Order: sequence, then C-alpha cells, then structure tokens
Amino acid sequence: MMVLRRLLRKRWVLGVVFGLSLIYFLTSTLKQEERTIRDRALLEVRDPDHRIPWKVRFNLGNSSRQITQCRNSIQGKTLLTDELGYVCERKDLLVNGCCNVNAPSTRQHICKSCLANGCCSIYEYCVSCCLQPDKQPLLERFLNRAAEGFQNLFTAVEDHFELCLAKCRTSSQSVQHENTYRNPQAKYCYGESPPELLPV
Repeated sequence: MMVLRRLLRKRWVLGVVFGLSLIYFLTSTLKQEERTIRDRALLEVRDPDHRIPWKVRFNLGNSSRQITQCRNSIQGKTLLTDELGYVCERKDLLVNGCCNVNAPSTRQHICKSCLANGCCSIYEYCVSCCLQPDKQPLLERFLNRAAEGFQNLFTAVEDHFELCLAKCRTSSQSVQHENTYRNPQAKYCYGESPPELLPV
C-alpha cells in the first residue's frame, strides 16, 4: 500500500496514466465520429430525382386467390385486421389467422372511424381502410416522397399489408410538443398528411 502511494506521487507515473487516458478518449471519440458519418451517409439521398426501389406488392383485391394462412394486426385487444382487409372481433379469428368472414360483425375494408384526411380513431379500421385497392395511388405517392428519416422503416416493408400496418401506427407526425396528440380522436393515419392540429 505504501509503495503504491509513493509510485502514484511520481510525476512520470501520473504522466503515463494521463497519456493513456488521453489516447483512450481520442480513439473513442474518433470511432464515434466515424459511426456518425457512416449513419449520415446511409440516410443521404445522392440524387434528388432518384426514386427509391420500393419492394411493395399491392394486392389488387383479387379474391379468387386462395389464402390458407393470414397475417393479422395481432395487437388489438378486441379487434383485429387480417391481410385481406377484414376487421373482426378477436373471438372471430380463425386458427389460420384470418377473420371469419361469416361472423356477423366481420367487415372488409371498413373505414368506420376514419376522417377524409385518412386519419382514424381505431388502429384496426385504419389498416382495413388503407388496404382498399383504391388507396394504392395514395400509398405509392407517399412511398415515392417518403422523407429521408422514414426510408429505413418503409424500405423494409414487403407488401401492401405491412405498409398499412406501419403507416397506421402513430408516429412523430401524430404528436405536437413531443407529448400530446395533434388530434387525440384520430391519431392513426394512412394518408399523406399528419392529423389536423386541434386547438388545446
């Protein structure tokens, strides 16, 4: 213990400790800067006229296509939307993931709680309405004009259903001041513009 104290009092030992600390700090800072530059380069659009090669496949509503398994919106407590645009109660979900089309409450492409701007009060209705075949031009316009910050999210989307799931989730466009919804009654949007700003 006494030897350690004497050793730490020597200037050259303190100089070595300081030098090593400085080297560690500089290498960490430079590595962080390289990561930041690389991340910015990924988000940079090199050519303003360059169209993003979107992989989205739109289902043109051809109901003759046989589906044995369905993906669905999963998260709803009482309602679910399947990839064919049917909204059903959770109890009416079949084992293959599709809504039971014979159930009295099941409806396809329902926009029950949606406003004209494409914002809805219920997530599952937003997804179902978004899945309407006539919404394809609107969604393609959105994809072609997607902001740089959304490119990574929307380039991972594979088809119309996944696009609607992602688009209807609340995003930073749905909030103001980072903590309140622009329109608490219609916060799930598939449209091109964010929800209307309601007076507080």
